[in-house]
Amino acid sequence: MDPHCAAWRPTGLAWTEAGAALEWLSPAGEVRASAVDLGARLSLVVGPDRRCTGLRWDGRRVPCAARASIDAGAKSGQCDSCAAIARTRSVATDTVLDDPREFGVYLAHHGSVIKVGITATERGPARLLEQGALSSMILSAGTLLSARRCEALLTTALGVPQQVHTARKRGARLAPGTASARAAELVAAAEQAAGLVWPPGQTRTATGPVDHTPSYGLPDGGIVADQEIDPLQTGATINGEVVCRIGRDLYLSTPDGIVLLDTGLLQGWALNRAEDDALLTARTTPVAKPRATTEVQHDVLF
Repeated sequence: MDPHCAAWRPTGLAWTEAGAALEWLSPAGEVRASAVDLGARLSLVVGPDRRCTGLRWDGRRVPCAARASIDAGAKSGQCDSCAAIARTRSVATDTVLDDPREFGVYLAHHGSVIKVGITATERGPARLLEQGALSSMILSAGTLLSARRCEALLTTALGVPQQVHTARKRGARLAPGTASARAAELVAAAEQAAGLVWPPGQTRTATGPVDHTPSYGLPDGGIVADQEIDPLQTGATINGEVVCRIGRDLYLSTPDGIVLLDTGLLQGWALNRAEDDALLTARTTPVAKPRATTEVQHDVLF
């Protein structure tokens, strides 16, 4: 076997109540995690190849049978075949409707917009942390089908979206405002939702707003990246101190300023540890500076 095929490869940034961790997969299907703590140094050198990270199936990670090669510029570490299989049984794509777990309906605050979504209750706040929600509020809990109906109801009746684009989420981090302001907006949206006839199968909850920014290390004053790391190439080095981790993004402090790393770019690469004093040699693109005003336009709140 090619020794590079036997390498542990990152599958992405995972969140739990304990914080963020970079998950790794071996060709045999073993999974391990390395914590990505605030203040820690991320020092990696990119290896010679990038291969598919497989898929999650019934709660466990299954390696790609073909160990398929992945294009260096791909935003995902999954081959087309594994992606297609994953879609055949996914809550997110509505291809599985018989999941017996309890699902909650939530509102997530993303700065200029509040979205609605659902998550398995057993996952706690992980779904909200994975998407980089600044604050959130659980509205109800019950069956999967009823949760989907509630989600559709809020989108139709209140105009609340079910998705928020990455660019908009990143924009919200420039001036996230205060936890109290976000909480007030979530409560106002929840009060509007309370006036709707809730589909059967969901029990309304009395859970209040939760601020997620302390978990990310995101200050009220926001964070602005100077550079963004481009798709990786063999031999490139990433090195910097983690000053913020939010969603699947890491903000690294380097001698040249704050650098934004989308950890999806790491997926599937054979990576090795770099020296702590190594220079950042990965290609980067300057990030457009925000406008002089820090006012956030709340154009689609609820």
